[in-house]
Amino acid sequence: MARKSIIVEGKTSAEAIEKGLKEINLPRELVEIKVIEENKKSFFDILAPKIVKVEIKEKEARKPEEMKIETTENELKEAKQEVEKFLKEFISSLPDMEKAEYRIEIKDKCLYVYIDGNRIGNLIGYRGEALFAIENILKAVSNKNAENRVIVRLDIGKYKEKRIKTLEELAKNKARIVEKTGKVITLEPMQAYERKIIHSVLQDNPNVETRSIGQEPRRKIVISKK
Repeated sequence: MARKSIIVEGKTSAEAIEKGLKEINLPRELVEIKVIEENKKSFFDILAPKIVKVEIKEKEARKPEEMKIETTENELKEAKQEVEKFLKEFISSLPDMEKAEYRIEIKDKCLYVYIDGNRIGNLIGYRGEALFAIENILKAVSNKNAENRVIVRLDIGKYKEKRIKTLEELAKNKARIVEKTGKVITLEPMQAYERKIIHSVLQDNPNVETRSIGQEPRRKIVISKK
């Protein structure tokens, strides 16, 4: 995907940068700024306006490092025991959650945790906020004694599974609107894994492009026409 790049002019570099950021429609932290020309006044052209040219280019998207997971089988087994111990105490301490069931699996060098049962809505929370908070706790529990990082994936009541289908449909619907109207659509803030789904669904669409803007936890996706 080609990076956006524009050249703008102003009487000062600050004026040119402000103008360019509005035009490129990206926050300052997501662009590279370079002053490429500055016509300074001399004694002989004192009445001529000063012109500063600035190039503003979208930063190259950071690619996650190819991390080799070196977590050992013993570390995964120990992490599984710690998570199981934690979940047993955690669920038994919650009102009306005695019948909730959990399952822990080791596969692909990761720890997968599934929780299901009645009245588990509070464990999911609005847009999965409680779920991700619990997932972070499980990561801390899993890595307490591990030398290498243990990756934990939590799903409750198949929330993530259902959310993936919802996001795939959302991406396709919004892309159709962008293709038809040419409008730029900014989606609501999402979790990193949710943004990855949107990017993945639309990456092969020849008519639209996606990019992420903003800072966590308010980072969001912008869909625009190519």
